[in-house]
Amino acid sequence: MPAKPDIKYQGDLLDLQGDTASAPLADRMRPNSLDNYIGQTHLLGEGKPLKTALESGNPHSMILWGPPGVGKTTFARLIAHFAKAQFLSISAVLSGVKEIRQAIDQARQHQQVFQQTTVLFVDEVHRFNKSQQDAFLPYIEDGTFIFVGATTENPSFELNNALLSRARVYLLKTLSQEELLQLLDLVLQDNVRGLGRQNLTITSDDRQYLVTAADGDARKMLNLIEIASDLAVETEGKNVIDKETITQVVSGTTRRFDKGGDLFYDQISAFHKSVRGSSADGALYWMSRMIEAGCDPLYIARRLLAIASEDIGNADPRAMQIALNAWDAFERLGPAEGNRAIAQAAVYCALAPKSNAVYTALKSAMTCARESGSLEVPIHLRNAPTQLMKSMGYGDQYRYSHNEPEAFSAGQAYLPTELADSQFYFPQSRGLEIKLKEKLEYLQSLNEKAGKEE
Repeated sequence: MPAKPDIKYQGDLLDLQGDTASAPLADRMRPNSLDNYIGQTHLLGEGKPLKTALESGNPHSMILWGPPGVGKTTFARLIAHFAKAQFLSISAVLSGVKEIRQAIDQARQHQQVFQQTTVLFVDEVHRFNKSQQDAFLPYIEDGTFIFVGATTENPSFELNNALLSRARVYLLKTLSQEELLQLLDLVLQDNVRGLGRQNLTITSDDRQYLVTAADGDARKMLNLIEIASDLAVETEGKNVIDKETITQVVSGTTRRFDKGGDLFYDQISAFHKSVRGSSADGALYWMSRMIEAGCDPLYIARRLLAIASEDIGNADPRAMQIALNAWDAFERLGPAEGNRAIAQAAVYCALAPKSNAVYTALKSAMTCARESGSLEVPIHLRNAPTQLMKSMGYGDQYRYSHNEPEAFSAGQAYLPTELADSQFYFPQSRGLEIKLKEKLEYLQSLNEKAGKEE
């Protein structure tokens, strides 16, 4: 018979047995009730359906999606508390099929012996492959456990549809500075779980500095204040955490970026859309955010080159050359001066006239080429390097444009006969494309005139 889970209930409090005095502050400060849970008011505010479901003891399987340090693990523990359930936790980083089977067996045995359900918390669930994710499905359906997965990645891309259909997705948001300040005050006042007994003193400005450095991550802030408390200087009976201590502790912390994850793509998307939307300030801000967090500046330079083609195009062809020059300057000068060159290119591209006419034209032409099949090249456009080809009429009636008025062979066709009336490129009335549009319209009028004469 399996041992009863090492959890006991005391009214509205969840008490994990064992010595927690040596546990990290972030672990000790886990809230033991919804009233003490800071943040996520969009899910757990008064009268919200999820809060009502939890308090009624009827939770459901769910996926908790959000950045680090917003309370996903704590949330799962509270679900187990309200459901009067055993709490089991596995991490997809450290676990495989063996650990999944062990967790399932333990949940089934617990259900049989104690007639009590289990909350199975799977951290970093997106790291499990398809077959591993599928292993949970039958036991979610038959109620062996309440499945709670935690992920920092977009579930739509990382989780199987079968799993998503059996678990509701909840988005947990980054904690605001006000919420982090609330948590910090609680830590400094709590004599049991927090640092209240240390009689710490920290100015409001330094508190704000600490919270800003935490960047919405409660765990990060708790780790920072715990380290700072160890470095506090005793002065007149109080342990003072001064500006120098805070600066020392905070140095080296970075903004959230997570290369290859949602935050990475969200920020590069914001940068691209700022340039496309002609916001130089937005482009500079998102570029700075990414570089500060460790993004390779050359990635931004490569994206600028793509923007110069996709969003600016022939409205200002210089944009592509300026983006290339910035890339080259960075490789020659290094980050300090090179970052300025990329910033210069970003500002230029943001303020350049915009046209996606070439981008749209290429997509249209590619679709046409794909759907129209292998249409024959018009015979007058074919090359005739041999006598046989000449005898077959290759190149006949081709007009050499340099010998024509204005170097333009009015009325000459360059598309397959079946596509004679097709047009892919429609220049915009912006930037240099104004002139290109005028030129195109003029050439079209010459073609029309030639057609009438024929």
